[in-house]
Amino acid sequence: MTSRRLLLVEDEPSLARTLRDRLAAEGYDVEVAGDGPSGQRLAADGSFDLVLLDVNLPGKNGFDVCRDLRQGGTSTPILMLTARNELVDRVLGLKLGADDYLAKPFETLELLARVEALLRRSQAGATAAAGTYRFGDIRVDFDSARVWRIDDGGAESEVACSALEYRLLRFLIEHRGQVHDRDRLLDEVWGYDATPTTRTVDVHVSSLRQKVEPNPGRPAFIVTVHGLGYRFDG
Repeated sequence: MTSRRLLLVEDEPSLARTLRDRLAAEGYDVEVAGDGPSGQRLAADGSFDLVLLDVNLPGKNGFDVCRDLRQGGTSTPILMLTARNELVDRVLGLKLGADDYLAKPFETLELLARVEALLRRSQAGATAAAGTYRFGDIRVDFDSARVWRIDDGGAESEVACSALEYRLLRFLIEHRGQVHDRDRLLDEVWGYDATPTTRTVDVHVSSLRQKVEPNPGRPAFIVTVHGLGYRFDG
């Protein structure tokens, strides 16, 4: 079986070496970049299965790298690594398109669990059942894992979604009409349990609404069931 390729963008040499060696010991093929611009350039070529992206990088910080990768159409899962643990920083990273966020210092076993969960969910998305699904002016192509908006003339333009946003949308579509609480979404889409205070699900739902709802402030498809969670009506 081919090793999964990981890109580690980390400017602290000792930490980069430690993480690279541990990930390699788990069977991953790891490439390291020591600054933001080189990390973005490598990540943009699309040959990696996962990007581990530090925030405090020379040349260009991780938030900007993440934002520009998503705007450029790169959908590779991104796990952000940072010494910052403020809620505003976590929310910002997720809003910019990161799939997950891990604050330093962290236990290596937790990092490995997050990496495995993201790769597992990414693989599940890549092998999803063939076909398409249409709701409103949105078409989801399960073969290519891409989302399209259709204008009044029938022309299509791609909606830039992160890998996790796509997996969240696909899960909601496949279980439409059902109410999902945050714990279930974290387990089914993210692939691990998170702390009860996490806003990860809410941030991604909000971002997804901005992209696929005709009026994000009054969602018609990804609706909130107060006190229970979210439901897809489409």
